Amino acid sequence: MKKKLFAVLMAATMVASLAGCGSTDASTATTDSAATSAGAGMKVAMVTDYGDITDQSFNQSTYEACKAFGDANKVDFTYYKPEGDSDAERVAMIDKAVADGYNVVVMPGYAFAGAIKETAETYPDVKFVALDVSEYDLEGDSSDFNNKTFSNVFSAVYQEELPGYMAGYAAVKMGYTKLGFLGGMAVPAVIRYGYGFVQGADAAAAELGANVEINYAYGNQFYGDSDITAAMDTWYQGGTEVVFACGGGIFTSAAEAASKTGGKVIGVDVDQAATIDGSYGAGMTITSAMKGLQATVNTLLSAIRDGKWDSYAGQIQNLGLVSADDMSQNYVGLADSTVWTDSFKEADYKALVADMVSGKVSVSNDSSAEQPSATTAKINFQGNIK
Repeated sequence: MKKKLFAVLMAATMVASLAGCGSTDASTATTDSAATSAGAGMKVAMVTDYGDITDQSFNQSTYEACKAFGDANKVDFTYYKPEGDSDAERVAMIDKAVADGYNVVVMPGYAFAGAIKETAETYPDVKFVALDVSEYDLEGDSSDFNNKTFSNVFSAVYQEELPGYMAGYAAVKMGYTKLGFLGGMAVPAVIRYGYGFVQGADAAAAELGANVEINYAYGNQFYGDSDITAAMDTWYQGGTEVVFACGGGIFTSAAEAASKTGGKVIGVDVDQAATIDGSYGAGMTITSAMKGLQATVNTLLSAIRDGKWDSYAGQIQNLGLVSADDMSQNYVGLADSTVWTDSFKEADYKALVADMVSGKVSVSNDSSAEQPSATTAKINFQGNIK
């Protein structure tokens, strides 16, 4: 019930958007004395979660955004990779970053909730920027859902159900009727992507009167391996045309299986077309369902540089669509590399976004159900395949 309540409240109560400063240019010279003072001793460290900076997804996108900011602003930047996947190991890297003199720490992923709770108050002068760490992650059932965190922490969470919906809707409108959703671990962000994907595919199926089938499963990890590839082989060889691979490096298993049958994939979090197509075959990636990770990082680091940290400190902001006219302002959406077709043009995508912004198209972010449901599409729910 708590999770359901959280989903409802997050949908109903939109925290102030970052759009007002999302267009900040990281290379713009700072002129006022407060900003100069704030940025003068700025040293940025990123700590990876259980992945690394070559995961072609969440960690890599965050790393590239931090590095680009550091290069453009002559700000010292480095990253730290924990030895393993535990709170203690993540805390150890935060401790090391602070001991090394870094006073801004960027942390990508919900797995940092425990480390934040252990370190934020220990280092009150350090500014922590968290991506995808919700209040529920930090407080669990004790959360009062007021979108507040520690006074020296800012966290962005994203409305994954929206780009998930866009991807599912686009796939069916493009003519694909045999779909698959391969999630990493069944955590809220992945579930929202998946349930949004089903809602979008279901809506398009109803519009077109199409018979749509969706294989749905979790790999129970955020990387591909031979077991998951074997499961994907079964999907593609059984007629699945396109799989939304949603969970860090797990896309490698979907792409490897797709390459054997001429199948397609949908990327996640960042634009994965160049990576997937370059490694597994040109034209394999039809689109990617994206979060504005780099825009978020740039906005927050720019705010710290410019002495505007107080406008963000202690907040958790839920980011999604901002504009129906200027796609660059939005923190979720489909990739520029989307393979537009006669049946789903870029204009159709923009019309869908406009309908979402206006409320004409409503997407549920309730992730409390054990599995997704649909009214028109047929879902083959397989749970954890490992």
